Amino acid sequence: MKSFEYAAPKTLKEAAGLLGGKWGETEVLAGGTDLVTSLKQQITEPKRVVSLRNISEIKGIEIEKKGVRIGAMTTLAELAENRHIKEHFPALVTAAQGIGSPQLMSVGTVGGDLCQRPRCWYYRNGFGLFAAHDGASLVREGDNRYHAIFGNDGSALFVNPSSLGPALIALGAAMTATGPKGKTRKMAADKFFQTPKNDKERETALMPNEILTDIFIPIKGLRNATYEVRHRHGLDWPYVTATVAFQIKTGTASDACVVLGHVAPVPWHSTGASNALNGAKVDAASAAKCGEAATQGAKTLSKNGYKIQLVKAAVKRAVLAAAA
Repeated sequence: MKSFEYAAPKTLKEAAGLLGGKWGETEVLAGGTDLVTSLKQQITEPKRVVSLRNISEIKGIEIEKKGVRIGAMTTLAELAENRHIKEHFPALVTAAQGIGSPQLMSVGTVGGDLCQRPRCWYYRNGFGLFAAHDGASLVREGDNRYHAIFGNDGSALFVNPSSLGPALIALGAAMTATGPKGKTRKMAADKFFQTPKNDKERETALMPNEILTDIFIPIKGLRNATYEVRHRHGLDWPYVTATVAFQIKTGTASDACVVLGHVAPVPWHSTGASNALNGAKVDAASAAKCGEAATQGAKTLSKNGYKIQLVKAAVKRAVLAAAA
């Protein structure tokens, strides 16, 4: 890897002041499970790396009157083991536990999971975010078995790799970003992720000189669950995930939200599946209908058509798990 300046500030304001105004000039180091690999593979070559490990104000989980606040530097292990998270947000626990080995869980962070770069093998092998060569898409013409089936009309065909993103969107979470001079900015979780239009943009709404500092999840009494379909645990990213959250009033579901993961350049909010669940008695038949509705609008590539069936199964099982 190329040499770079390493900074380890002790305050959030100091850290934000060390960041550059363009993506790639500086990089933020959280747990390092993604960035260190990217540095070694020369996917990114920053002039400065800013470590957040000494900033205590963005660590830990706090219970507030209306919800739970999670510091962006909270480790995945801390998240999965917290009794309040287990009680109110089992969907988040399942998503965190599926991320990796005990080693990854102990150093990987909540913020790092949300901000990690795509795992597309074309991107990771130096062909760029949109994997184009001589004006042609390598993904559309090549091996695309793990790529997007939603939101793939444009050049972005990778899938968002975040495990926690779909669960946070379904639970109605909000993110806080801190920029220069300590100025903060809040955004809903579904606005945090974006599909970049060019190689100079990133997959989140953060600015180059902003740091994701915390996540707030309101406690609404939602039944919630995550279901993942993966090749093997602890080593691979899932093929498909589904998170569902809903209320049950007078025997039927309401306020339903169904969010898919690893099927689009952003966590995919399935309005069709959400609408199919609202007003329905939650049983095997309605869960199957919800799974069927979740595939509406899917456009498969040449080798990823199998994801359609996985979406149906994941949504159905997540609905039943949440209702249990």
